[in-house]
Formats: sequence, structure tokens, C-alpha cells
Amino acid sequence: MTLADKSDLRCRFGAAQQPFQPMLPVAARTLRDTGALTIVALGSSTTEGSGASSNDKSYPAVLEAELKRRLPDREIKVVNKGVGGQSAYDMLLRMEADVIEAKPSIVIWQTVVNDAIRHVGEEKLAKILTKGIRKMQDAGIDMVMMDLQWLPREDRYPKYDDYRKVLMRTADEHGVSIFPRYAMMKNWARSKQFTDAELVGMDGLHMVDASYRCLAVRVADGIVSALTGAKPEFAEAAKPSN
Repeated sequence: MTLADKSDLRCRFGAAQQPFQPMLPVAARTLRDTGALTIVALGSSTTEGSGASSNDKSYPAVLEAELKRRLPDREIKVVNKGVGGQSAYDMLLRMEADVIEAKPSIVIWQTVVNDAIRHVGEEKLAKILTKGIRKMQDAGIDMVMMDLQWLPREDRYPKYDDYRKVLMRTADEHGVSIFPRYAMMKNWARSKQFTDAELVGMDGLHMVDASYRCLAVRVADGIVSALTGAKPEFAEAAKPSN
């Protein structure tokens, strides 16, 4: 077991409570038939990698490396289409060019944080998310919606949880898999296996290298399990928090 492997054990703290079990029928079929898998990571600063020390520490870059390691005989590509500061509507406008034209089997849509901070309106947000989901489904692309991140000072944004609920409800209504980032990060904070500086940067908002790596490891766990049936490596580490 390498040092990275040992460090990754803590990433799975609480995974038994908040498992990520996505439905990826298109990706599974494509991987089986072609031996290749393309994923587009669509999002704002979390996807772009704000707070990471270098581009290869962003979650899409680490996700690609993890998937290539775990599926060594397959052709894997993760395309980073993150643009910091964007709203869900901004991303909706570029879905055709940035997602559909890339012809991926999976899109991971990380959004809503900026909408919550700016308080764009819950009903408006639900309509935007619905349009984006339908666009991906009509294009025959498996979709994963990423839940908002846990923040140490969430009280700075009074409507934060309300906007989280809009995302969760809209995804559920349309049968879209959700990556449970909020609960995952909250479990990390409670686990005492991370320092505060390893979870969120000094700005109190953006993730950093250690949390980006864990984010990618947990996304990879779910994707590989959905595609191959394999259980996450070192699954014994995924113990529920107290």
C-alpha cells in the first residue's frame, strides 16, 4: 500500500452512511462496447480547481488519474469544463458546446453554490436545473448532480440550505444520481482525520488539494462500482461516524 493509498483511507470516512451509487447505463454500455469512457466535468470554481496548488490537483484531473489506475485496460478521459464564478444559467448556455459536442457518456454537473450566494431565486433555479437535466437526458448522456459543499461558515449565506434542497429535489424528480458532497465533507470535518486547512482554504469557501483528492477518490469509487460491480478499495475504512 502506497502513502497515497493510506492517505485515501480517510476519504471514505462516513461512506457507509452516505454512499454514492450512481446509475450509469449509457456509460456501462459504452465502456463494454468500445473500451473507452469520456466524462465531462461541468461546473464552477470547484470543477475549475480554484484553491488547488496546480492543475493536476483539481478534482477532474485526479479523477482521470484514479479511473485510469483502476481501469488500466480502458481509454479514460475526463474533460474539465469548470469556469469559476458561474451560475447554473451560465452553464446551461454552454452545455451544447462544452458537453454535448464532446460526446461524453457521463456529465458531472457541479453547480448552485453561486446561485445560493447570489440568491437568484429558488423557483428560477429549479427551472434552469430542469432544462439542463432534460438537455443531457435528450442527448443520451448519463448525469450526476454534485451536491453543494459543506462550509465552516455556512451561516454567511442564510438561504444556502434552501438552495441545496432545490438541487436535491430537482435531481430526484428527474431520476438523476446525486453525489453527496455536503454530507461527505461534513463527515470529514467530524472525523478529526483532517485539519481545517485540508478541507477548505483560507477564504472559507474553496476546497484545497487534500479535499479535492478525496472528492475525486469518492467519485471514482461510485463510477467504478457502477461500471464494474467492484467494491471501493479499502472499503473497511468506510465506517459510519458517531
